[in-house]
Amino acid sequence: MERAGRLIAQLKSKSALSPGEIALAAWPPAVGKRLAQKAKAVGFNAGSITIEVEDELWRRNLIPLRGQILANLRKLTGLDLVEKIEFRLAVPRRPPAREDLPAASHHEIRRKRRA
Repeated sequence: MERAGRLIAQLKSKSALSPGEIALAAWPPAVGKRLAQKAKAVGFNAGSITIEVEDELWRRNLIPLRGQILANLRKLTGLDLVEKIEFRLAVPRRPPAREDLPAASHHEIRRKRRA
């Protein structure tokens, strides 16, 4: 976490990052790589960071950790940017739909294979 703090400090000094960009960039090092894969920072507005989680179980388990996560964010950034963490369920990603061929097409494919 110390390296991430130095990196964020360098980013802040080299360019004018918005508070939202700093907060979103600080999320993965503040919670750890594995948790950041399950709980993704997706937005920041007026001191509130929005985190999307895979399911309700993740959301319920992370709510009691808000205080600890806020402390990690403050320690990492050296700023008091995030006042509130909002956990919400991510929209489920649907796999690409398989296009079914009409029945006639299946027969045509079989004929072509035999020929």
